[in-house]
Amino acid sequence: MHAYRSHTCADLNKSNVGDNVRLSGWVHRVRDHGGLLFIDLRDHYGITQVMADPDSPVFSQIEKVRSEWCIRIDGNVMARDESLVNPKIPTGEVEVFIRDIEVLGSASELPLMVFGDQEYPEETRLKYRYLDLRREKLQRNMTLRSDVVASMRKRMWDQNFREYQTPIITASSPEGARDFLVPSRQHPGKFYALPQAPQQFKQLIMVSGFDKYFQIAPCFRDEDPRADRSPTDFYQLDLEMSFVEQQDVFDTIQPVVGGIFEEFGGGRKVDQTWEQISYKDAALWYGSDKPDLRNPIKMQVVSEHFAGSGFAIFAKLLEQEGTEIRAIPAPTGGSRKFCDRMNAFAQKEGLPGMGYIFWRDQGEGMEAAGPLAKNIGPERTEAIRQQLGLGVGDAAFFLGG
Repeated sequence: MHAYRSHTCADLNKSNVGDNVRLSGWVHRVRDHGGLLFIDLRDHYGITQVMADPDSPVFSQIEKVRSEWCIRIDGNVMARDESLVNPKIPTGEVEVFIRDIEVLGSASELPLMVFGDQEYPEETRLKYRYLDLRREKLQRNMTLRSDVVASMRKRMWDQNFREYQTPIITASSPEGARDFLVPSRQHPGKFYALPQAPQQFKQLIMVSGFDKYFQIAPCFRDEDPRADRSPTDFYQLDLEMSFVEQQDVFDTIQPVVGGIFEEFGGGRKVDQTWEQISYKDAALWYGSDKPDLRNPIKMQVVSEHFAGSGFAIFAKLLEQEGTEIRAIPAPTGGSRKFCDRMNAFAQKEGLPGMGYIFWRDQGEGMEAAGPLAKNIGPERTEAIRQQLGLGVGDAAFFLGG
């Protein structure tokens, strides 16, 4: 038999009942049921319940075992009583009766527990990172990251890209942040830099005639931390293609990104039909080049309805070249309370205010209300409503500049 294990802690099931097995792993949890000792033995792959009673030849040794000790056990696989089956784990139908045990590494009292979901200060977690990384959530995260990178690589290779590594120690070539510098041993007083991106090296690869390049590239940037980025480095899928147009890049990367989210999305469907929006349209509709398309609201230009109107602020503004009036439609926002709240928000953000119109039911028909409606009259107000596709109970907000 192998020196440490015949199976992993995720392998055993009912088909193994009666087998003599050897397992190695960490003691996840110890439970003493009055003479019966149960241990959840954990390795990278899963958990197996092992147990001993006073009939076990090594019971006295097992009594000394504590959480996170690293042990090897030999024993017999037994079926659990039907009422004690644990359907949450692959090995939940069996347990192993311990015949022999070897302590591979004992542990003192722990500064943080691996079992459970307790929260610990970041300083503690980083100081004892080897314990923190044993926790189930961190194990899942690390495995997921590795699997995603492997999936990216396969998808790029399947599209005839090749992966090339680029240098890590280089000359300074600043991009969007400060460089990390490395003192030179051979040239005292001079420094190498860590690359903020493989930009120059990958361009050398392309002009040398390599048609399709990609790399899971480390990028080193001396900048403040962000929610999705550490303060020192991050990795990116970096790629270059020869003799292509913008659409070729879109067509290459969409199945890679979409496929990854579908593969690792836990069964959730991913829409593979991606809307393509020009920068000009994104700026007009959303005021951002990275809009959240779960928000269906789009701004629209409504300058023609205010030119020469009774609302002097907008009318005079439109006499200046390069200015326009935009409307933000607000379906279901048609109450004075909501409009006043949005106006107060705009003022809090530093604007003098936002003009608004809302439409309400007047029994025999629809009425446009709000200060702007009175100033520009019913014809212009109705034209705005029709352009924005709004109705009773809706509102629109207006900004000019």
